[in-house]
Amino acid sequence: FLLQNTPNPEVGSIGGEWAVLALARAGYAVPENYFDNYYTNAEKFVKENINDKEQLHRVKSTENSRLILALTAIGKDVTNVAGHDLLAGLSDLDYLKKQGINGPIWALIALDSHGYEIPALIGNGTQATRENIIAYILDMQLEDGGWALFGKNADPDMTGMALQALAPYYETNADVTTAVDKALKCLSDIQLESGGFSSWGEGENIESCAQVIVALTALGVNPTTDAHFVKANGNPVSALLTFALKDGGFKHVASGVVDGMATEQGSYALVAYARFLNGKTSLYDMSDVEINTNPDAPVPEDKDI
Repeated sequence: FLLQNTPNPEVGSIGGEWAVLALARAGYAVPENYFDNYYTNAEKFVKENINDKEQLHRVKSTENSRLILALTAIGKDVTNVAGHDLLAGLSDLDYLKKQGINGPIWALIALDSHGYEIPALIGNGTQATRENIIAYILDMQLEDGGWALFGKNADPDMTGMALQALAPYYETNADVTTAVDKALKCLSDIQLESGGFSSWGEGENIESCAQVIVALTALGVNPTTDAHFVKANGNPVSALLTFALKDGGFKHVASGVVDGMATEQGSYALVAYARFLNGKTSLYDMSDVEINTNPDAPVPEDKDI
C-alpha cells in the first residue's frame, strides 16, 4: 500500500522521504529505478531551493535532515547532491534552533545516521557540535521528564523523537542516561491502558505510538514485552495495529480514514520493530548501508524482505 501510494516519491513530509526510508530500511523489493527516480527528484529540489549556506529552507533545518535520512537509507552521498553538501546546512546551531526543539533533534538523528562529521560553519552563527546539540536537547527537557514543542506537559511524539536522537549516547554520556531514564518513566506514566498514546488534545492516535516504538527499539527496549510499556489492554505495537485498515494503510485516529502521514509513520515504526526483532541496526542507525559516492551509479536493490 505504501509503495502503491507513492509511485514517484518527491521531496516532502508526506509522499516523499518517510516512504522512501520505510521501504529502504525494510529491504522491500521496490520497482526498478524507484530509488533512482526519487534521487532525481531530490536533485531537482535541491537545485531549486538551496541557499549559499547549503540550507533548503530559511528556518526549517528539518528539510536538510529529512533528505539526509532518506538519501542515506538508499546509499546516496549526501555531501554531493547536485553539487551541494546537505550536511553543511546543519552546521549552524543558531539556525537549527529556529525550529525550537525539533531542529536540533532531527539534525542529530541525521548526523548520526551514518556517523557524519559536521562541516565547518559557513558565514556567521554558532558552530554546531554534537556536544552543544545534545546540551540544547537536554536543556529543553521538561520537569515531568518529557519534551514538547510548547507548554509544560510532555508530548509523547516529541519525547519519542528526543529519545531517538539521544539513544546513541545512552551508554556513554551520564547526563543523557539520566535524562533518558526519566523520559522513559514519563512515557510509561502517560501511556494509556490500551497501550497507546494521545497528544495534541486529539486523543489516541497512531503517530504517537509510532514515535514511541521507534524510540524504544533504538534504546534496545522491546515495546511488546517490557513491563513498563505493557498495560492492561495492550502495548505500543498492538495499539498501533488497531489503526490498520483492511485494504491497506493506516488511519490517524480510530474514527478516521486512510491517511498519508499515518501510513508512513505506522509503516516505518513497524520496520523499526521488525529490525529490532531480527537483531539489525535500528531504524536510523544506517551504519549497515553502503554509501555510493558515484552519483551516476544505480542504487543497489535490497532483496532482503
